[in-house]
Formats: sequence, structure tokens, C-alpha cells
Amino acid sequence: MTSQPPMTPQPMGTQPPLGQMQQPQPLQNQLFRPQNNPMQAQQQSFSRSGTPQMSRPPYQMTSGQFSPQLSSRSPSPGFPPPPTDKQMPQSPNIGNASPITGRHRQKYPEQMGKAYSNGPESLPNMNQGMQTPQQPQFFVPGNMGQQNMMQRDLQSPVPGFQSPMNSLSNSFSNMNLNSQKNVTSVSLFNAPPNVQTIDNCPEPVIPAQFCMQSEKKNPPYGYCCSTLNAVPQNNALLQKSKIPFGLVLSPYKNIGPDEAEVPVVSPEVIVRCKICRAYINPFVTFVDQGTRWKCNICHVVNDLPAFYSWDSKTRQAIDRSTIPELNSAVVEFVATKEYTHRPPQPVVIMLVIDVSFQSIQSGMVATAARTILSSLDSIPNYDNRTKIGFITYDSTLHFYNLNSSLTEPQMLVVSDIDDIFIPAPDDLLVNLSESRAVIENFLNKLGNMHKNTQNVSSALPAALTAANKVIGSIGGKIAVFQSNLPNCGKNSLKKREDPTLYNTSKESTLLQPADHWYKDFALDCSKKQICVDAFIFSGQYTDVATISALPRFTGGSVYFYPGFDASRVEDATKFSSELNRFLSKKHGFEAVLRMRSTRGVSIKGFYGNFFLMATDLVQLPNVNPDNCYALEASIEKDLTSEQFISFQSAILHTSNNGERRIRVVTNVIPVTNSLTEVFANADPRAIAVLTAKKAVERTISDKLEDARNLIISTCVDIMGAYKQAFTSSGQASQLLIIENLALLPVLVQALLKNIAFRRGNIPSDIRSFALSVLYGSPIENSLAYIYSKLYAIHILDANTGLPIPNTSQVYMPPRINLSMQRMTQDGIYLLDNSQHIIIWLSRGSNPELVNALFQKPYEAIQSGKTTLPTPNNDYATRINNIIECIRKSRLISYNNMPYVYVVKEDDNNRGWFISHMVEDKLDSELSYPQFLSHLREQDIKKEIAKQ
Repeated sequence: MTSQPPMTPQPMGTQPPLGQMQQPQPLQNQLFRPQNNPMQAQQQSFSRSGTPQMSRPPYQMTSGQFSPQLSSRSPSPGFPPPPTDKQMPQSPNIGNASPITGRHRQKYPEQMGKAYSNGPESLPNMNQGMQTPQQPQFFVPGNMGQQNMMQRDLQSPVPGFQSPMNSLSNSFSNMNLNSQKNVTSVSLFNAPPNVQTIDNCPEPVIPAQFCMQSEKKNPPYGYCCSTLNAVPQNNALLQKSKIPFGLVLSPYKNIGPDEAEVPVVSPEVIVRCKICRAYINPFVTFVDQGTRWKCNICHVVNDLPAFYSWDSKTRQAIDRSTIPELNSAVVEFVATKEYTHRPPQPVVIMLVIDVSFQSIQSGMVATAARTILSSLDSIPNYDNRTKIGFITYDSTLHFYNLNSSLTEPQMLVVSDIDDIFIPAPDDLLVNLSESRAVIENFLNKLGNMHKNTQNVSSALPAALTAANKVIGSIGGKIAVFQSNLPNCGKNSLKKREDPTLYNTSKESTLLQPADHWYKDFALDCSKKQICVDAFIFSGQYTDVATISALPRFTGGSVYFYPGFDASRVEDATKFSSELNRFLSKKHGFEAVLRMRSTRGVSIKGFYGNFFLMATDLVQLPNVNPDNCYALEASIEKDLTSEQFISFQSAILHTSNNGERRIRVVTNVIPVTNSLTEVFANADPRAIAVLTAKKAVERTISDKLEDARNLIISTCVDIMGAYKQAFTSSGQASQLLIIENLALLPVLVQALLKNIAFRRGNIPSDIRSFALSVLYGSPIENSLAYIYSKLYAIHILDANTGLPIPNTSQVYMPPRINLSMQRMTQDGIYLLDNSQHIIIWLSRGSNPELVNALFQKPYEAIQSGKTTLPTPNNDYATRINNIIECIRKSRLISYNNMPYVYVVKEDDNNRGWFISHMVEDKLDSELSYPQFLSHLREQDIKKEIAKQ
């Protein structure tokens, strides 16, 4: 993504189809008027305390429009005044924008009063088409002479953020391998982090010297990204940089509506290197007049099949620029017979549902039954081979005979859960097409079948064992729906939640599985090509730490619904949407992932939901498109002879349509002997996500405090290495870092304050689910979960919230820093933490906008989960578009439909919202300036320890 001026709306990622986006109604009652001159400065006065004294008009509705009356308001309680420390500037001076580059210099608190002015002007009629403004144009409701609050909400892009990549955009040979370049350092104390650049992922390197000399690019960022986009020539240089070297991979990622499909090719022969067995890819080189190819992994020269040069049917030469595997870094081969050892596995789903008292009372069983019934047509059923089965359980097991010859399903009850007997084994897993009528009949009855139960027991281990026996000979998916602590039969669990262990060295025992049987069972499932996904519902302790071991070792996912109540439409909608997506999305079955790399580069760690068979071989019973993997690499030998190194991941799997396929993702990274180039091409996003996955592993295997130490030491080591190599003694107190790594400290601080690692009285189920999110989610979702996205939605520009033409996206407002000091007392804010969407209202929020969005006044709005009313005005339509865009994007990319919450300044959820403000001081956690001071102190201590 290219960097845009901060006043330009930012496109959202993967979003809902344009046809589903709500279009704004004609502006009969105009809620906004554009500014006449948004760049003209306006004076603002400050009190001695540094708090801005704003001339802020209240709004009254007059003839369908807002009419201002001038008055002054003091800041609402709960909003700390802007800091007076000149080392922490509060707002950018948008007025100093360069007309050429659109970049802006930072303005400090005493200069804030000269930032904006507004003038009245009517909004162009939306029905006549939206014209792109020549300059960023902001409009605010009502009085255009009002202070424009966006001056405090925006941060200008870091100048030259992507410049380190430009030196690599033409070819690797452009790198200076013999001398150190001058580096541009930034002082972290002089400015807050520029959070708008979090979404500016580095462009893939384009190596020009390869076979086609065309646009050979590395995979898109969502498929594969590296912590280093320039690899040190030797291990000594890597150790000197202290930057962890690794990749974050989502080779089977969900594809959004605006993304290109992965090319599927079926060549006569799948061409591979005869030595390292790497697949032919865009980064090989042709030799001997194009008749042979040189492997980019091991450099062995291989014969090239004739069909890459000559088409025997048309009797014409082949244009190699049209061959997908030679031009796309991500490609999928249809496997030939030698890759198939047995008939391809059909889609097999065994649904294991808890029907104890809590499950029935919460409405979980009825909601699941309705959703499964409505989703039957969406379940992949290529060639009518899909099989499905059901097991329900409380203190006994209930099997269901769904043979197509029956008119009514038969329930078979097994009460001996210690020695499980499988009745009618041939009729419990049935063909979806052949038994469709019986299945529909069963699902129509399931919701009421156990409605009078008083049984509070849950024999989950017995139900899992039974499901394993039923589908073990075929493989497939087991979906568990659990509402209670598994408290019945062998391997049952006991409540072990102990608040006295919070914030102690023993807290990690609550985050580790209580019984090794669950891991052993998961490993047995993995061998049989069975994946387990867990849907967990409970208002009480359920031991998520233990149950989550099932998905962790089988390639599944954890879905968590604390306090689920289907009578709340928000709960039912979320669960139904995610279950429907779970049943209908694509999967790869009976898979293995092989990772290959250039000789001299080895893999020393793998992280994610899978079973690791070898250092470079991963067992994946289910290739889950919602999952993400990470690896850490090491340099074992000198790479002086290499211009670049290559990584290639290959997933052999069975697709939904029953074909054996091989998904191949190839990534190349240039090699350098320049420490400058190493730092200039480090990616703080990938570093943060890799560090998060390592910290999750450390938490589960060791202690929570060890994980926190790992996180902070990663940042301290990198900054210490940079200081030692590039700063003078006189700069020691400034805490300098290279521009492209300026986001690293705030991402590290946000990770430390994440609910997965934060100190505090956090229930182990909540913390365990947070750990599972960080461990398995794709990089985009992980970044939003680490550092939430905060938007000011009380002031929108002319395009914000409108659909982007010819895409499924909408124009998004600019992100602002996670600090209450960036918020105004009359603002309305939207926060996206990847799991929830939170709308923040304060007592001073613009009453007309509040009423426009919620169709009721502030006092009548209920806090908590909410469903916004159908919009009846332009402002509400835009905000609804933004929210639906985020929700559908999350559902596509990670199968998560975020709740929408309203949090009011004076309610009990206020602390939850404030806990996302990671740049502010929170309980025992430091503010961002304090954290920077802590980093400097830790670096000094390390220097003293070395002496």
C-alpha cells in the first residue's frame, strides 16, 4: 500500500461486495457542510494547565439542519489534558503540507492553535456523483467556524518510510555491499508514533535479473512476509543486528473479493529440482539458450521439459510470460498420480454437540441446529461425496442413525462412557446428498429434542473418543460445541481457576493444559488426518487452556462466546454467521507442509496450529485458511556467494473438489553485507507478529513473565544494536532508531499490554483465548489485535464511509493514536480491536450526531452489545458502511464477526475501552513516554553488565 496524505481517506482491506453496501440517502436534511478552506489556520487558546479552551457550539436542529449557538465548554471528566512536555507533540500542522509530497511537519502544543479554520459551504449532492476534491476537504456538522477536532486525531506519515525498499525495487545488485550508507535516525522522544504507517506494508522486492525480466514479485504481504527484507551475509552480522530472522506465512489464506485467485495449473509433468526437489517458480534462471533451468534454492541445473518451449498442438513457440508457474509467486499445481497414495478424501464433518442444561438454556443447541440446516447447501459437496454425522452428549452419548432408507432419524443412547461402544457404525456417518431428507428432519427436531433436560454433566472426552472411532478410517473434521466444563467420565476436568495465582509465577499453570490426554488425543487425530475445531460457550469457567490443545495440534481453530445467550440477537447473529462460514469455506484435507530454503539457511523454530513432524515438515490434517504460521530461521554458513536466498513452502493437500493439489509459495530475499541495509529493510510488523507467536509458545511451555521478558528483550536488543552501530556517545540519551523501525517500540508496548500478556486479574479463559488468537490468526488480524484501530467518526471528509468505485471497499477515516489525549470531549470514536467494534460516547458528544446515529439521545442509549438502527440519514449510512465493511472483512479473512459495543463515558465498560489506550498509563503498565525511558534504562543496564 502506498503512503497517502493523512487527510485522504484510507481504503479498507478485504470488504463486502459493493452491491451489499448501503448507499447514502439524498441529503434532504444535511448533517454536514464542507469546510470552505480547510488549510486556513484558526486560533485556539490554551489555559495554564495546557488544556485547550475550545469555542465549541452546542447544536440545535432548525429546519432540518444544525444551527449553532456559541458557548464554551470545559473538558469532560475522564479526559486528561494534553501533555505540556514538549518532547511529546500533540498534533500535526496540516497547514504546512507540501503541495508536492503531501507530507507534514509535526506541530507542538504551543503551536496547535494555528492549525485549522473552517468556512461554510454546502455538500455536493451525492446523487450527482462524488467528485474527488483537489485538496483534502473536511466538513463538520453545523457551524463551520467551529474548531476542527481532526487536528488532534491525525498523525502525518513518516517521511521516507518506504524509502529503504526503493533501493531494492529494481534489482538486488543495486545494494551497496561494500560500504555503510548514511542512515536517517529518528528520536523516539521527539514525536508520538505515526500509527497511520502501520498499514503501509513494505512492497515486495522485485528481482529484475530473473528469467522473464518482467514484474516478478514476491507473494503479496498476506501470504508471506519476512522480518528482514535484506538478509545478512553471515550469522555474525545477523547476531550483530539482534533482529529475529523469520517469516510469517498464510499460504492457504482466505481470498477477498478484490484479490486475485491463485492460478491453478495442470502441466503434463510437475517440474522439480532433481536435488532439492524444489518446484519450478518465477525466480529460477534459464541457461543453455533456455533449454535448462537453474534452481534458485540449490543452484543445480536441471533439464527443462519441451512443453515449456514448444506447443506440439499449435506447433508454435511458447510465450513463457503466459505460464503461471513462471510468473506467479503463489501457484497451485494439480497433483499427478505419484502424489496420491489413496483415493482423495471426501469432505467429512462430524458435529459433536453438548446438550447439557446450560447448552439448552442458552439457546446454543437450537441456534446451531437452525444454522446447520440453513447451511447444508453451502457445505462443499463436489461430486456428492461429502459425509456428515452427529453426536450429542451430556452424561451419556447419543448417536443418530441417519440412513437414507429411514423416514425418521433414530437416536441410539450409550450410557457406558468408560468403555465406548459404537452402535450401527455404518449409519452414523452418512452421505449428505443421499440422506438429505433424514438430516433435515433430524435438524428440525434437534432444537427441542432435549429441551426438558436437567442434566448438567458433560462427557466431552467420551464424545471425542466416539467421534474419532467413527471417522478415524477416513479422516475429516470434528466440530465440538461445548458449554460446560468437561466434568464427567474419564479425563474429566475440575475447576482450577484460582484468582490468588494471578500476577504470580504460578499463573502460567492456569494457562497450560490440565490433562495431557487432550494433547495425546489431538496427536492421535493428527495421525489419522482428523482436525478438531472447538466452539466454546459459557458464562462460567470452561478451561479454555485445556480444550484449546485440541485445535492447536490438529490445525483447527477456537471460537469463544463467553456469556452466550441466543435471546440476544447480537449473540445469535455472531455465532450463526461464524458457523455458516465455518461450514461453507474452503479447506484442504490430509495435508503436509514442506519448507525449503537456500543452503546455509536453516529453520530453527515453527509456530502455529499443527503437529511438527520434522524441522521442515509440518503435519496438517486440515489446511485452515484462517490460520497463520511463523518460522524462525538461522544462518548456518556464509552466504557470500549468494545474491539472494529463497524460501519455498509447498502444501500437498486434498481440495474441496476431491483433487490432490500442491500450493507453492516462493519468496526471495536479497543478501547484503551492510548492517545499514539490514536495519533499513527490517519490518516491525512482521517482527511484532513473530515475537507474539514466540511469546505464546513461551507462556504455554514456561511462565507468563518469561514471555513478557522475551517481548521486551527483543525490542531492547534491537535498539541497543542500532545504538551501538550507528549513534555517537553524545546521542545516547535520545533513544534513536532508524525510520522504518520507529513503530517497533509502540507495537512491543501494545503487545505487553495485550490481554494475553498484560499483568492484572484476568480470568484464565479470557487470557487463554487471547493467546490462541495471537498464535493462529493472520498477520492483518494479529496487527489489529495487538494495536487496535481507532477512528474519529464525528468529523468525516467528503468520501469517508462511501464505497470505493469498482471495489468492495469503503473509504476509511484516518487512524489516530491509542491515547485518550488524542480524543476530544465532544467526539465520537470507533475502535476496532479485530474481535470487537466499540463506539465510544461521552457526555459531551455532539448530541445531533448521536441522535442521527442511534435515533435516540445519549441518555436513552444502552451500553453493551448493540445493533445499530437502520440508517435514515447520510451520516448514519456512512458509519454503518464502515462498520459493515470491517465486520465482513473480518468474517472473510478470519471467520470472525465482531460484536458492536457501545461504551459510554459514565458506565462500567469505560475501563475496558480505556485498556485499549496502550500509549497511556494503565494501572502498573507504563505510558508510551515512560516505556521509552524504560527501554533506555534497560539498554544502559545491559551496557554496564557487559563492562
